[in-house]
Amino acid sequence: MKVLFMCTHNSCRSILCEALFNHLAPEGIEAVSSGSFPSGRVNPRALQTLEAAGIATAGLSSKASDAFEGSPPDVVITVCDRAAGEACPIFFGPALKGHWGLADPSQATGSEPEITAAFAVTLREIRERASAFLELPLKTMSADRLEAELSRIGNL
Repeated sequence: MKVLFMCTHNSCRSILCEALFNHLAPEGIEAVSSGSFPSGRVNPRALQTLEAAGIATAGLSSKASDAFEGSPPDVVITVCDRAAGEACPIFFGPALKGHWGLADPSQATGSEPEITAAFAVTLREIRERASAFLELPLKTMSADRLEAELSRIGNL
């Protein structure tokens, strides 16, 4: 199973999701990420946050969804924050779709400890949702049931 995490710039939230999901996922489940308007660089604080949590960062890059044309995902999860008025990217294709809105920690302001805390909160939310996803009986679930669970998890 391939899970694609999408956001606008593919520099922070979707990168955090890709790395943490792969850190937790068993063999046979892979996460990738992309953006509708990729920035071409990964946010340095996202990398620092992952490394501080003991999560591998090798190979992470900002890219567009066409990078997966030859190997489309089974599941697409958008992570833009609709509450903040961000436009969520759209993935065209047969993949199941879900939305896990996350506040963008790269937009956090304040002191260094406050910004670090914003990244930690986002990583904790991703861990909670990724863990809930990976606890599902994926091999026996119908597509409709999985899509419903994606929605439920997005509200955790």
